[in-house]
Amino acid sequence: MESNFLQLSYALDTFYFLVSAVFVMWMAAGFAMLEAGLVRSKNTVEILSKNALLYSVACTTYLFVGYNVMYPGDPISSFLPNLSFLLGADNTVEAVIAGGDDAPYYSAMSDFIFQAVFAAATMSIVSGAVAERMKLWPFLVFAVVMTAVIYPMEGYWKWGGGWLDQLGFQDFAGSVVVHMAGAAAALAAVIMVGPRLGRYGPNGQVRAIPGANLPMATLGMFILWMGWFGFNGGSELKVANVDEANAVAKIFVNTNAAAAAGMIVAALLSKFKFGKTDLTMVINGALAGLVAITAEPLAPSPGLAVFVGAVGGAIVFFSVMFMDKIKIDDPVGAISVHGTVGIWGIFAVLFSNGDATFMGQLIGTAATFAWMFIASLIVLFIIDKAMGLRPSKEEEMEGMDYNECGMEAYPEFDHKQ
Repeated sequence: MESNFLQLSYALDTFYFLVSAVFVMWMAAGFAMLEAGLVRSKNTVEILSKNALLYSVACTTYLFVGYNVMYPGDPISSFLPNLSFLLGADNTVEAVIAGGDDAPYYSAMSDFIFQAVFAAATMSIVSGAVAERMKLWPFLVFAVVMTAVIYPMEGYWKWGGGWLDQLGFQDFAGSVVVHMAGAAAALAAVIMVGPRLGRYGPNGQVRAIPGANLPMATLGMFILWMGWFGFNGGSELKVANVDEANAVAKIFVNTNAAAAAGMIVAALLSKFKFGKTDLTMVINGALAGLVAITAEPLAPSPGLAVFVGAVGGAIVFFSVMFMDKIKIDDPVGAISVHGTVGIWGIFAVLFSNGDATFMGQLIGTAATFAWMFIASLIVLFIIDKAMGLRPSKEEEMEGMDYNECGMEAYPEFDHKQ
């Protein structure tokens, strides 16, 4: 009887993990729609190509290298990871049948696909920040290194049982491990490529460059919001008992509450500051609430989740304006949403998780940022010297679609704007 129950629990938890992975994979569509909506029409095909290809690149490199870096298991040597997973080994079924206290909750294959889509989500953060002025293939070369080594290394430090995990650093689903990490890499890329032509005037004035399709951007936001239920809920790892089922339900409630609060606060601040309700701020307010609650979506009460999300919505509003003030050109606000708010989220853990310490959260955040930023900067510098990161001034003015992809998203319109 116990063996049958264990196998049923294993099947249910594996299925839940796989469904959660599908939700997170669907976030790739959310990033694609969000970014395509916030760039100009002449750059739409190129940014869609980036998002589509980075997903495939991330999943492939993570399969061959990244997963073994992040979760090395029993390495062949200090230089070679254990390649048994790549060769198709999945001994979790036999372990479940054998039973015992060490029996796994789910298939190793389900764990891989869940972690792979997290790697792709991390890389998606970079694509939006460098939109409209970073060439496609140099970007994809960076995606290979990012998802094979840079991201998995810091992921190992926490989720693979590395030194940050041993230090007591608490990050439930990745406010820092995924979101701030992606933003740190994005910041390095933005510094390397510089701002878009015409974004800033000679006297420092900020010139608006409106996106071409705000309905598409809004759809992207809702897809991301939906996917976040798998992102945070799946990070509970299991659901096949009463306590875990209740925990997952609470995570869903807190995730939704934080997003709603972030959106409302960002909308209110936009109205008070500009006299108008800026839809791009509304969108980023919701995403900020989601990032903020990701570090600890289980422990807080729903009321505290509202507070965490609301503060995230306020932070992203002021962060977006600050980035423009220091001439960090981020067309979609990715550095503010995922980076600045990710830092808030990791320290908000202290309100509800008794295992978290201020120094543990500070060291984990600082170490992750330093590694992601410096490693990304070095790799991007090398790629720039070898291939060039940015198109020529003429190519940028004409549009990335025509020069990188040879087609236009809206051929009936004049793309030279």
